[in-house]
Amino acid sequence: MRGTSALVTAGALVLLAGCQGGDGGGTAAAPTTTAPPEPVAVEVSPADGATDVSPTVPLEIAVSGGELTGVSVVNGAGAEVPGSVADSAGDPAVDVWTPDTPLAYGAGYTLTATAQGADAGTAEAATTFTTVTPQTQLTPSIGPLDGQTVGVGMPIRVYFEEPVTEKAAVERDLVVTSSTPTDGVWNWFSDTEVHFRPSQYWPANTDVTLEADLYGVHLGNGVWGETDRTVSFRVGERHVSIADASTHRMEVYDGDQLVQTFPISAGSPDNPSYNGPHVVTEMNRHRVMDSSTYGVPVDSPDGYRTPVEYAVRLSDSGEFVHAAPWSVAQQGRENVSHGCINVSTENARWFFQFSQPGDVVEIRNSDAGTLRSPIDDWTIPWEQWRAGSALT
Repeated sequence: MRGTSALVTAGALVLLAGCQGGDGGGTAAAPTTTAPPEPVAVEVSPADGATDVSPTVPLEIAVSGGELTGVSVVNGAGAEVPGSVADSAGDPAVDVWTPDTPLAYGAGYTLTATAQGADAGTAEAATTFTTVTPQTQLTPSIGPLDGQTVGVGMPIRVYFEEPVTEKAAVERDLVVTSSTPTDGVWNWFSDTEVHFRPSQYWPANTDVTLEADLYGVHLGNGVWGETDRTVSFRVGERHVSIADASTHRMEVYDGDQLVQTFPISAGSPDNPSYNGPHVVTEMNRHRVMDSSTYGVPVDSPDGYRTPVEYAVRLSDSGEFVHAAPWSVAQQGRENVSHGCINVSTENARWFFQFSQPGDVVEIRNSDAGTLRSPIDDWTIPWEQWRAGSALT
């Protein structure tokens, strides 16, 4: 037993010697070193001395090697401009200072930012810049009006008094939201007019808001947005009627339900009604139909000046649904009007009370071409409509 114990002890000594190394010495650990902290630095934009700056341009601060400790913006008179700092949406390493109220046009400002470094050092950067002085400022006209209820065919229309050459910049700041999401896009009819609609008629009972955030936006040629504007309206019940010039009947739908069928007389062969979806734009309890409004003198052989009742305007081409007691005998049988949809006084009264601006009357099977009017939006194929966007 003692022999066995001696062997174990000897083995342990061999193992211990092996752990200590053959020469009996150990390897020392490498000393730990700490890199000096990065010096703190601050960068600000816009660049110092910048001019013609948009009053809504982001005022950006980037800090490296430390943390932002203070931001100050003063105007040309040295007065503090109230504002707040937040992370940039596009770059978390950049902070953005935003004024409580927008900066003014044609004014000077100085942005100063300070930072504290990890090594207790400090840094500061400043920039002085001047905002642009517009040659002209404008606020566009918008329809529908704020708070209005319209039918499912009413597009959003924005009108500018000066030509817009920076269409993409403007369109990006015309933001439409709706309680029922749609695929709507903008289409530029001209340099002064842009409309918004979905691929199909608006969903019924939908709340829609347009935020036209055009202050500080360059419209082109020295014209800048004068103010931001928000318009909210409601799309009401779905009223879509079908006026068939070949059957001389008009079917009126409330939602998906057929609620009335009227005998009608559409435009005569010499003055046919235009085909396609027409949007109701106004309603007049009494109106004088005057041929001179579309270029035919009243005293000419085809001229007229006729008082009518319950006139529901369908286009700027002189087309209405209105009472025409003189053509009741022809209603349901032949087309004798000057382009309007003639109905009896009783039916005209009912349709007048049923209708709202933005309702749709689709005229079909007329001998005329397709409607061309300030609101002919729904006659334009969807892909063609989408191509009219400056952001396509």
